[in-house]
Amino acid sequence: MALSVIDLCRDVLPQTNCGDCGYRSCMAFAGMVVSEKLSLENCPHLDAETIQRCSRELEAQYSQGKWLKRDMAEDALFWARQGSAAIDMADLPERIGGKIVERAGQKVLELPYFNDVVHISPEGITKNDGSEITRNEQVFLHIHLARGGSAKPSGNWKSLKEFPNTVSKVVSMNAHVEAPLKEKFSGNPAALAKRAREIGGIDRTGDYGTADLAFLFQVLPRVPVMLVFWDAEPEDGFEAEVRLLFDQTITEHLDIESIMFLSEHLKDLLC
Repeated sequence: MALSVIDLCRDVLPQTNCGDCGYRSCMAFAGMVVSEKLSLENCPHLDAETIQRCSRELEAQYSQGKWLKRDMAEDALFWARQGSAAIDMADLPERIGGKIVERAGQKVLELPYFNDVVHISPEGITKNDGSEITRNEQVFLHIHLARGGSAKPSGNWKSLKEFPNTVSKVVSMNAHVEAPLKEKFSGNPAALAKRAREIGGIDRTGDYGTADLAFLFQVLPRVPVMLVFWDAEPEDGFEAEVRLLFDQTITEHLDIESIMFLSEHLKDLLC
């Protein structure tokens, strides 16, 4: 017999809302047990027999996916894989860069990624050492494969707001990328330069006369990103300023959500 949140709260839990489980009510605790597989043992007021009996019922419904909270990251990865599944691996080096190599008797695409490489095969995407990259990075790379772009970088740099349909994303870019970088490195451009070099950044400060720093990150062979940084000048009332710039061809290779992921991932690597 399946146990819904109501069933669990009404028929199994003590309904005292004591908070001893770490949740404000028995109903809230039941919701976590049913939808996110929280162990019943977190309720200290249930006897061992009840826990054992209910756990068997819960395991049966978990195996069927009944009432479980959707894993949105896994869903995104599934659909991203579907989008790139029909791609001919042999066509990728000419279109997006990289090269076909043999690993463990299988031909895979070796693709430069920041200052490392990843290996892409029908079975998945791994780092050079064989370990898997994160699910979000896999989604990002599958979208890049499926996007269909082939243009080489033009050298014409644009900020996010110069691309269509990015009004709401510009706000997110400021809040989640530029502001944290300003807070982290204001007054300490040397630390930013050091970290940028560590993750493969190429110093291009000489190309930006008024900037204190400019670093080029070759994220993927056809996807460069430029970070430009002006340090704070408190005596003149100027705060630090950060801008991420993208080649005008980037939307051939990534959608806007992927550009945002890339920007936040770069910020995380720098910070």
